[in-house]
Amino acid sequence: MTSLARVPVTIVTGFLGAGKTTLIRHVLEHSRGRRLALIINEFGEVGVDGEILRNCGVESCPEENIVELANGCLCCTVADDFAPAVEALLALKPPPDHIIIETSGLALPKPLVKAFDWPTLRARLTVDGVIAVVDGAAVADGRFAGDPARLAAQRANDASIDHDNPLEEVYEDQLLCADLIVLNKADLLDASTLARVTREINAAVPRAVKIVATREGRIEPDVLLGLGAGAEDDLAQRPSHHDAEEGHDHDDFDSFVLDVPAIDDGAVFAGRLAAIAERHDVLRIKGFLEVRGKPMRLLVQGVGARFRQQFDRPWAAGEARRGRLVVIGEKGIDRASIAADLAA
Repeated sequence: MTSLARVPVTIVTGFLGAGKTTLIRHVLEHSRGRRLALIINEFGEVGVDGEILRNCGVESCPEENIVELANGCLCCTVADDFAPAVEALLALKPPPDHIIIETSGLALPKPLVKAFDWPTLRARLTVDGVIAVVDGAAVADGRFAGDPARLAAQRANDASIDHDNPLEEVYEDQLLCADLIVLNKADLLDASTLARVTREINAAVPRAVKIVATREGRIEPDVLLGLGAGAEDDLAQRPSHHDAEEGHDHDDFDSFVLDVPAIDDGAVFAGRLAAIAERHDVLRIKGFLEVRGKPMRLLVQGVGARFRQQFDRPWAAGEARRGRLVVIGEKGIDRASIAADLAA
């Protein structure tokens, strides 16, 4: 079977909260007749991103074309989860024209690209391109820069920490594997800061990769789809901090879910979450909440201390109005203290 007969796959990677789901939703809404399918991989027990995309109501990607895998790392479970998910999508009538994979924010994309060398996958799929979505504001704030003092303190408390900086390594691995870098949240940066961040990204990537600045993930789908990269045949040009490792894990990060009773005011509660995230150095908080007296579910998403909240859909008839938040941080994040602060 020639490569022309294979279904193209676009891998969308990017750190926690960079805007991957927002970008994919924009692509779905402007698909121009393409039949799209999605595989969504999340780090955490509550599938927030899958819920957001399933509620799009976009004809080009009906709900049966969306597969959610909550194992946190697709490439670690190729045989058990990923390959069967792909088979199910390819069996659809009609089959998809293009498959988009949203990785978890802590995923290393290169091992996933390697998975496409499996004979059963290679025969039917090709990696059309790897898109790295970057949170421009987080980069500008030095979120992924090394902090030797902090790392020394972490190592003093946990001798198993052997990375220079797990955030920086995941972020750089995502850039190094990319065929296109989407510099998102550019509207939060002034012109000089945007130029500085662009220079920093260019300096981190050893090959020529185009950087496109966006806000709210708004980018022409034709820019993302149809790159024809054949990334599975180009692995040598995609270096990684983990190339010397036989396997990889996610032990540098922890995730847990907190149940939250109904709240009175979404904006006030988001402010409380921002303070908690800053106090405990939380990487990401996202989830759904009940607001008393409101018929709609509140979607809350935070990156560091930056939070946004919006009503995403009405509560369904008979649906349990259950508030749940996914909290993600570096290893050792104190669940009990965060839960106590949230309940205070």
